[in-house]
Amino acid sequence: MPQTAIEAQVEDGGSASKPQRIIKLSKTTDDSDKKGTNKRVKDIEVCVPIVYGTIAFYLGRKASESQSHKWTVYVRGATNEDLGAVIKHVVFQLHPSFNNPTRIVEAPPFELSECGWGEFEIGISIFFHSDVCDKHLDLYHMLKLYPEDESGPQSTKKPVVMESYNEIVFPDPSECFFARVQNHPAVVVPRMPAGFSLPVLAPVENTNEKGRGDTKDHPLSQWFLNFSEADELLKLASARQQL
Repeated sequence: MPQTAIEAQVEDGGSASKPQRIIKLSKTTDDSDKKGTNKRVKDIEVCVPIVYGTIAFYLGRKASESQSHKWTVYVRGATNEDLGAVIKHVVFQLHPSFNNPTRIVEAPPFELSECGWGEFEIGISIFFHSDVCDKHLDLYHMLKLYPEDESGPQSTKKPVVMESYNEIVFPDPSECFFARVQNHPAVVVPRMPAGFSLPVLAPVENTNEKGRGDTKDHPLSQWFLNFSEADELLKLASARQQL
């Protein structure tokens, strides 16, 4: 039974408009670790910047009493890269008034769209591949349908966008995970330790099975917020790799 990451170390910082949270997830030692079949790279941290949020459009003349907005909730790479090498699946917990309120998205892009009239808190549970972490990460996001700083009729062309930025840190990663994300554009990986050789990798089940999993050409990408923290973090990591 996977464990939840409620006990993860959380450090708050950043500006009010772009709150930054660093969440450290440590893998529980299991039999495979003890037997050496899933060796770990000590004193190394792998960082994955992610963004989760919602984008909501007012339906205007098409709106009804029960369906005034169309919205999308998602987990994406902070620079819109494919997260399938790290995340196995995401569970979105909607309001109980929805049919099948527990939705499981098993391949990137990790998102779902719905129509409704009310705002509510969405539960987001991120599950990782077995060689990444055996805990899942629980996040919560408030769906916003109405802008707070505008008066008059709501626009059908300009959506309400609410996003949060996190950096998920995995201390002492497994060798397989560490090798798989070498040169991965969505993952911050330190320089390879001296004398370390990359193991032969087994394929990850949901990676590249259904085509591209990035969100660079996503139909909503023009509304995604830009988090400069992620850009700077990934550029620094790329520079270190080339030294």
